[in-house]
Amino acid sequence: MTQHRLDRLKSILSESDQDALVLNPGASLYHLSGFHFHLMERPVVLFIPRSGTPALVLPALEMLKMKEMPIQVVSFPYGDNPATWVESFRKAVDFLGMKKCSVGIEPTCLRALEMNFLQSALPDASFPDASPQLSEWRICKDADEISSIRQAVKIAETALTSTLPFIHIGVTEKEIFTELSLQLIRAGSDLNMAFQPIVSGGPNSANPHAEPSGRKLVNGDLLVIDWGAVFNGYVSDLTRTFAVGDVDQEFKQIAAVTAEANTAGRAACRPGINAGEVDLAARKVIQASGYGEYFTHRTGHGIGLEGHEPPYIFGENSLVLKPGMVFTIEPGIYLPGRNGVRVEDNIVITSNGAETLSSLPRELRILG
Repeated sequence: MTQHRLDRLKSILSESDQDALVLNPGASLYHLSGFHFHLMERPVVLFIPRSGTPALVLPALEMLKMKEMPIQVVSFPYGDNPATWVESFRKAVDFLGMKKCSVGIEPTCLRALEMNFLQSALPDASFPDASPQLSEWRICKDADEISSIRQAVKIAETALTSTLPFIHIGVTEKEIFTELSLQLIRAGSDLNMAFQPIVSGGPNSANPHAEPSGRKLVNGDLLVIDWGAVFNGYVSDLTRTFAVGDVDQEFKQIAAVTAEANTAGRAACRPGINAGEVDLAARKVIQASGYGEYFTHRTGHGIGLEGHEPPYIFGENSLVLKPGMVFTIEPGIYLPGRNGVRVEDNIVITSNGAETLSSLPRELRILG
């Protein structure tokens, strides 16, 4: 599988104007190697040329991993003295025959630390953005990847179901967050979470990316829980909204509208449609209800080895959806200073439509 992924990446690279690309610790390097290298003060950089054997610069202390590396690479280790590290980069460049060339980078992952070493070893090179190539390489998931995401969804749903009896008037957002985090581990999530669960009640729920606070739940709150699990490195990302006690009729209405928008967005998903049309299908429902200005973010984003990755589901995105693409549908309505709602599911595009991987009820559920 990993050799197939390397071959495919090289094929994509050969169709670009880049001579090579580099990866440092992150989702793309894991996707290729199956190894989690630490992102630390010691750089780890894999050079992938259009043809030939990749070269890996890494600390000597990581060399034991090379015995289990699933693809052939030539290693250029370095010791503890930072003054000697650039020499390993130069040796790798000499091995690959790279001089004045174009080397693609991943801007969301590569740091100034690695960039400084690359520029020292390749003073005449250019470093274009390789995000389009890497997105094409990773955006359509294979059967094993989809299976892992499916299991991550199952774990997340099990964890939330086990957490709900803990929720009542007077409990704090942080206490719910702690219980949910524990239940995720008990249900089988990887320890390395892709993101910290969002638990936000009342006025805090009107902030889409609120952090759990010490605020206690009170009667009349809406409670937004945005959470996910990780399985084999693959992420799920879900949101459900609950009513705490008796809530005003308007809040029940926005919850119903949001659930309807979620249904419309999921129904629009199929191969051949562009991502923007899915966003518009969900957004149209909320706009028709009069709450359009309170839906303040895109309808969804891709998930895989990262919590946010292509495809991004926003109105202007002309990207055509293809089988194997996995993403969220998560419309929301946020009334500043009052309450907010979001309903989020995970979707995979199939050969003739789309499958919703998540199954928890989407209607507003009342908690004590």
